Amino acid sequence: MRELDELLLAYLEYRYPLAGNDEKLAFQRVLELADPELNSYLLQKQKPASEPIARVIEHILHRTPS
Repeated sequence: MRELDELLLAYLEYRYPLAGNDEKLAFQRVLELADPELNSYLLQKQKPASEPIARVIEHILHRTPS
């Protein structure tokens, strides 16, 4: 899905270099999610139970630099 790729690439380019180790680990966990689960989070149909993953999803969606 091209839109998903664009969201993840934007996060990698702008946010990931500034992220701490905990956030980087949470992002790696996001990448391990099954596609339906990740899509559900990114479409805001569900909220992740894991707070670190929820924060990463929030950064991905809103492209927040900090």
